[in-house]
Amino acid sequence: MTTKPQLNDDSNFLPGLAALGLFVVMAVVFLQAEFGAPEGFPADVSIVASIGYAMFDISADQLQQQIVSAEGFLAAFLIMAIALDVAIDAAVYLAKREEAGEVVTALVEDVRSDDPTSGGEPSSGRGPAARADGGYDSSDASSGGDR
Repeated sequence: MTTKPQLNDDSNFLPGLAALGLFVVMAVVFLQAEFGAPEGFPADVSIVASIGYAMFDISADQLQQQIVSAEGFLAAFLIMAIALDVAIDAAVYLAKREEAGEVVTALVEDVRSDDPTSGGEPSSGRGPAARADGGYDSSDASSGGDR
């Protein structure tokens, strides 16, 4: 025989009540906020140029074009550029593979010998040459390159 589902009253209701209270406070703040009448951009001003000049902190004194004056964002632009550069450098650094303490590149693991008597075997004897897709050349199967 099955029973009805029952409310688990062993839990603590304090986090739920705190979230509900925060919701009520934020709803009251948003409903009582006054934003005033929308102003918009004047008809003779370029919006895109105004954003570009504000990004690089170029003042209207240096221009022959009318723009909307705004706070400059040059410092924020430079900080974002440096942060993105550091992120790309870190991604490249973390993408390197190492085997036995040596960095292994993605495209070529070994340089093949040009000597026709070697039969195209790797010159260093470390293993077959890697392909760009991560596999190995089919000619390497005879030399035990079936990794």
